Amino acid sequence: MAQKKNFPVSELTGMDPYKLATGLIVPRPIGWVGSISADGVPNLAPYSFFNAVSGNPPMFVFSAGRGARKDTLANVREVGEFTLNIVTAEVADAMNASSASFEADVDEFDAVGVTAVPSTSIRPPMVGECKANIECRVTQILDIGDPAQGNGLVIGEAVQFHIDESLLDGTRIDQAALRAVGRHVGNSYSNATDLFDLERPA
Repeated sequence: MAQKKNFPVSELTGMDPYKLATGLIVPRPIGWVGSISADGVPNLAPYSFFNAVSGNPPMFVFSAGRGARKDTLANVREVGEFTLNIVTAEVADAMNASSASFEADVDEFDAVGVTAVPSTSIRPPMVGECKANIECRVTQILDIGDPAQGNGLVIGEAVQFHIDESLLDGTRIDQAALRAVGRHVGNSYSNATDLFDLERPA
């Protein structure tokens, strides 16, 4: 077996715990979250602390830092709704651009050059260029981690799916055609196109 170096978390400082966690838990799906402020300003930002946590009803989580004002976290606390816009190869550059720091009064959809499409059931818009979008209502927000530098864990329930028909076989999604993008560490991403099958044990 390989020689392993131990890292007691209590002895780690600065960004080291974050670097270890994000370097090992890969690839991470990207929650490209569309939200809107109580004053009606659209916001768009990517979160790689994101995942699906329930199938029936479909529920999703993303985690936003609380260390400084995060427009997304403030918006979902105030409005209680958000969209998830599935990141694929076609929109990866725009997703990356939306990770920049913008002033609270800036419409990030417009700033990064994507189309804000009205949702069907909720107020925040969707990214028109995405192959799939999910409208969600917030069910719970949990403050987790360090009181000053921790995160707000947002739990949302899907109320509408919008999916490009070319991806669909009934309700099954063609994974190769989707061309989803995953987040790694630093500036690294991966394409979810190198697929293989394993038969599930009985």
